[in-house]
Amino acid sequence: MIKPLLLAARPKTLPAAIVPVWAGCVLAWKVTGQFSWLLALATVTSALCIQIATNFFNDAIDEAKGADTAARLGPTRVTASGLLSRRTVYFLAGVFLLLAAVAAGPLIAARGWVILAIGLPSLFLAYGYTGGPFPLAYRGLGELFVILFFGLIAVTGTVFVQTGLFLPQALWLGLTVGCLSAVLITINNLRDVEEDSQSGKKTLAVRWGYEKAANLLRYEYLVAIVAFYLAQGKPGFADVFFVILILALPAIRVVSAVKELGPSPELNGQLAKAGIHLLVFALAWNLQAFFSRMG
Repeated sequence: MIKPLLLAARPKTLPAAIVPVWAGCVLAWKVTGQFSWLLALATVTSALCIQIATNFFNDAIDEAKGADTAARLGPTRVTASGLLSRRTVYFLAGVFLLLAAVAAGPLIAARGWVILAIGLPSLFLAYGYTGGPFPLAYRGLGELFVILFFGLIAVTGTVFVQTGLFLPQALWLGLTVGCLSAVLITINNLRDVEEDSQSGKKTLAVRWGYEKAANLLRYEYLVAIVAFYLAQGKPGFADVFFVILILALPAIRVVSAVKELGPSPELNGQLAKAGIHLLVFALAWNLQAFFSRMG
């Protein structure tokens, strides 16, 4: 039972839930000196539960729509493979949404209705990302959704939870994190482009083709670099270049090969690396903020 649960949770994607909270907490501490471990723990727990619920819904809904088949290049999907029933996966998704709501209790107590305004759409879109009358992932809006909810809203919301303030720097930092998180979606969709095109899942990779989707990856990294440059206040371009661009080069190389050779299982490894890149970025930002404040 544990292995199917881990497969459905998709651990490679979970940095997209952790890093916005981490980055937002660091920015809040850097600017104001304020930091609450309780609020940070509640925020990251709620974010992780929403991300896991989204992944469970995605697993069950994609199987129901025929988007996951035995021919897929990606990791095993628990519903399509029969490891768990669709009903069980839906139930588990609901459990994680409930846990996310419970974890958000301290945040609502601390900051009031603003958290509800952020949290309720996030809870709904855990399902609405692939389900409902207008599934975002099936309309080519996956990258935009991630930039908005796992970047701008997640980082600015975390900063607000910690400080009660909406800081302009949080928007730029949120755009950085959102673009780096969107890289995961772009790589995932490039890998699944043939299967998605057959099932009617109109991702940007399906709509645009390999070359434009590969260019999208480059633009995501470029916007991340510029946004982080603006977020720092006293920017040091060498830091940005090393943390984002150097780490981006392997992904750009692998994705560029897709234009010539088509999707390959190598994209699975690059997807995991993109998640690690997010964590490396957060660590570098943490260290930079620490030395900046201590200096």
